This record gives sequence, structure tokens and C-alpha cells, in this order.
Amino acid sequence: MTGSDAARFILIGTSHPGNVGAAARAMKVMGFADLVLVAPRQADVQHHAEAVAMASGATDVLAAARVVDTLVDALQGVTYACATAMTPRDFGPPTVAPRDLFAALATNPHRLGFVFGSERFGLGNDDVYKCHACISIPTSPDYGSLNLGQAVQLIAYDWRQAIGGFDVVPRTADPLLADAPAVQGLIDHWEQALLQLEFLEPQRPRKLMARLHQLANRVRLTQDELQILRGIARAIEKQAAAAQVGNLGKRPGAESPGHAANPPKLR
Repeated sequence: MTGSDAARFILIGTSHPGNVGAAARAMKVMGFADLVLVAPRQADVQHHAEAVAMASGATDVLAAARVVDTLVDALQGVTYACATAMTPRDFGPPTVAPRDLFAALATNPHRLGFVFGSERFGLGNDDVYKCHACISIPTSPDYGSLNLGQAVQLIAYDWRQAIGGFDVVPRTADPLLADAPAVQGLIDHWEQALLQLEFLEPQRPRKLMARLHQLANRVRLTQDELQILRGIARAIEKQAAAAQVGNLGKRPGAESPGHAANPPKLR
């Protein structure tokens, strides 16, 4: 184990195979692969169906996990061990938030080990005393219960960020913005559709189209977005035209009882 990327994640006495798989997945997405299981309750947990399912694409990390009998065995080669615990203790190593500790550890050549207790009982005092520090993930004071896989993910993320993090993958291409003539064409199209819909009153336009033009400019429409909006306008025109044809085809007095002679206009 060499370098910060080789931080070891140690799980003690796990009882649920799915949590082991989830921990492997949490590690891999942050670029870590050294997983050690101390006396897991499920034999051959690395190959358990639930663990494999929860590991998703991190089955290589899961399959390579080592099983040992004691925490001392798991800490071989580790020069700085971090216990994880939510319950404050009167005695033992100092308890700190992960980011506060990691900022200092990131500049040291330590080989780290992160130690997690069982799902039901957490870490026992004897295991905490074997560690150099106790890290506690800040949570709501009203509810601080974390699933084991979630806790591993949070610690793995914070440590990855402390040692440099990964670059965000940019989108594959920047969308093409609609130019001024295209936006004007959209506004003209909207105007025709809104007239057919009788939403726009030609005698009292109330600067509606000017406001819509300002809106289109402010949001900086892409070409694809503009085509979607023109498609909506075409659908409005089509439905309005169909409604007008239906009204013209009705003969006076032919309405069914209980129906109005003049159906409501589209709004």
C-alpha cells in the first residue's frame, strides 16, 4: 500500500452482505480499492449474491477484499488509523470532523486506514483505542443514523477531495444558440398561433409580443429549444384550425339537448 490513493477501508464484523457490496462500490467511485473485512459474520461474503448485486460495477474491489481475524491484522502497513464513530467517548483518541482532520493528513506521507464498526453495534472501545483519531461525520442532532455503505461513501469522498479530487467531465458539446433571425421567426410564429387561439387581442396587444421577445432573449434559447417551441406553436395552430372547422360544420338547431349553441372558445 503506497501513497494517498491507497487508503485502506476496514469493515469490522459486518452482518449484511449488501452493505459490503455497497462499501466496495462507494470506494471504487472515489478511486480506492483496498478493502479489508475483519471477522465478517457472513462466510465468503465477497461472493454472496446480495453483495455482488450491491457492488454493481465494483465487483473487482469486492472480489479482492481480504478477510482477517482481528483489527490488528487489518492495520498491518497502516501508519495512521482513523476510527469512525457517532457516539462521543470520554476516553480515547480525539474526535474530529473528517474534513478538519483530512486537510492536515493530506500533506503527510501517512498510509491511512479508515475503520468502520458493525451495522448494529458500531466500533467497540478497544478498537477505537487502537486508532490515532476518531472521525465523526457531522449529521443532524435529531437523527444521526447512517447506513454503513453511506458512511463509507462520505469518508471516501471527503478523503478524495482532500487529496485533490477528480475533474468534472464536461458535456460532450456546447449547444448551439439560436441567432436573432431565428428568434424573430419564433416570435412571429407565436404571434400567429396566439391570434388563432384568441389569446392575443390585436386591438389590445398590451405589449405581449415584446415581452415574449425579451423573455426569449433573456433565456438565450438554443436551436433545439427553439424548434421545440415552434413545434408547440404548430400544435396550437392545428388544434385551433380544427376547432374552427368543427364550428363551421355545425348547422343551426342541430345541437344536442343540453349543449350550448356556441361552444366555448379555446383559451
